[in-house]
Amino acid sequence: MKQQLSDYGIFLDHIPIRCDNTSAINLSKNPVQNSRTKHIEIRHNLLRGHVQKGDCVLEFIDTKNQLANIFMKPLPKETFFAIRRELGLLDINDLDK
Repeated sequence: MKQQLSDYGIFLDHIPIRCDNTSAINLSKNPVQNSRTKHIEIRHNLLRGHVQKGDCVLEFIDTKNQLANIFMKPLPKETFFAIRRELGLLDINDLDK
């Protein structure tokens, strides 16, 4: 991720990743593996390693403000329009004004 951002001229020491799942954030900070986390595959622990190294930082964001939802799930019209505005996308009808 760091390499791809640097290709676009963006250089960050701690890449912020916004997540609406507090359990995932807590798992990334806690290196202890217990019976509840043993089913998580090793490849998913990659993110935990990057968080521990300080390459990225997981930040909590409320589900209704999660911009990635526009790409992953059907949303009510009002939420869709709000996220679209946050992303800086225009509606074709806005161009006529």
